[in-house]
Amino acid sequence: MIAYHGTPIGGTRQDGARFLAGRHALVPFPRQDDMGIVADVCQSFVFDNGAYSVWKKGGTLDVDGYTRWVEQWHRHPGFDWALIPDVIDGDEAANDALLAEWPVELRGVPVWHLHESLERLARLAGDWPTVAIGSSGQWASPGTPAWWKRISSAMDAICDDQGRPACKLHGLRMLDPAIFQHLPFASADSTNAAVNGGSISRFGMYAPPTAGQRACVIADRIEAHNSAHIWQRETQVEMAL
Repeated sequence: MIAYHGTPIGGTRQDGARFLAGRHALVPFPRQDDMGIVADVCQSFVFDNGAYSVWKKGGTLDVDGYTRWVEQWHRHPGFDWALIPDVIDGDEAANDALLAEWPVELRGVPVWHLHESLERLARLAGDWPTVAIGSSGQWASPGTPAWWKRISSAMDAICDDQGRPACKLHGLRMLDPAIFQHLPFASADSTNAAVNGGSISRFGMYAPPTAGQRACVIADRIEAHNSAHIWQRETQVEMAL
């Protein structure tokens, strides 16, 4: 499983470069601070359209600006894909319309939100090589019992009788071993290392001295784990309970 670490990384630019060297990064459209470092030292990178920030803070997503940004970078050898613009709490028709407008050559990945229908998820999984799964609505917090029950229904809808998903799956804000070790994800992302690398209290009196070093420790602990290779229904029923 590919672990995409959200940027920008705290600390000095040297800290950021050391952390990102050889890793995989997610770069959000509203915060392109580390784009130059990412392009130089990361194994690969993906783009986030910033819809989550818009949803949390209010505002309007600059779809045209985001599309131009992806056009600028999509030929870079490290570019994997870009999340297609979406409205997190929007209706399915609005999000399908955004998918239809996305240029095919830009290697976009659609987002299925947990509050949307399982029928839409099955349709996206049949039409796209990769689908990103985003927590939303009453299932906005990954890892809760209600969230596990909903994600279990989603996996049941798109995995065959051997637990194999119909397409590659990416977990948005799900780069947590307690989550991805139980799901057949090809990739996942989070800002855990970037955000918590600045927290000395997380480590206590033996904390590494710099934010960059603390971020590396967090990332290394995450990357020591892998996602599940198949979906195991019985195990997840127990977790949901």
